[in-house]
Amino acid sequence: MLKTVGFPSTRTGDQTIVAGNLVIGTAGKGIDFSINPNPGGMTSELLNDYEEGTWTPNQGPGLTVVGAFSSSGTYTKVGRQVTINGSVSGATSIAGASGGTICTNLPFTVSNIAPPASAGSVGIANVNQGSTLIAFSTTIYLSSAITACAGINFTVTYFV
Repeated sequence: MLKTVGFPSTRTGDQTIVAGNLVIGTAGKGIDFSINPNPGGMTSELLNDYEEGTWTPNQGPGLTVVGAFSSSGTYTKVGRQVTINGSVSGATSIAGASGGTICTNLPFTVSNIAPPASAGSVGIANVNQGSTLIAFSTTIYLSSAITACAGINFTVTYFV
């Protein structure tokens, strides 16, 4: 429990923390921007979540993998927005079918509130290839085929 010894509970002006972090002591609380004008349709002005981490993409049935499958991923979550980066490969090669699942096991489930699905991009070892990705639920789908290559690297941003 934090104590404010010798400090008033209300402060004005800029505040400087000399050492340490600013810790929000209650779940669901955060930085409140409600002093700003409220545009129509605004639903929240509270930033109460930030997270970075790793995740492991599971092999999707839309992939053809030659050799052992390997994968890795990172994510950043700010409020409801999640950006993932992932990499999938086979020891020899990997390919993806048009409309096929590239991976499952997203770190957060894609929201069923608009937008219900989000698009991303994919980078392939073969420079002349590319595809759009679609994230839905906990799965990422390819919009077009990717022929055999050394590895598939991808980025998707979606909302939870």
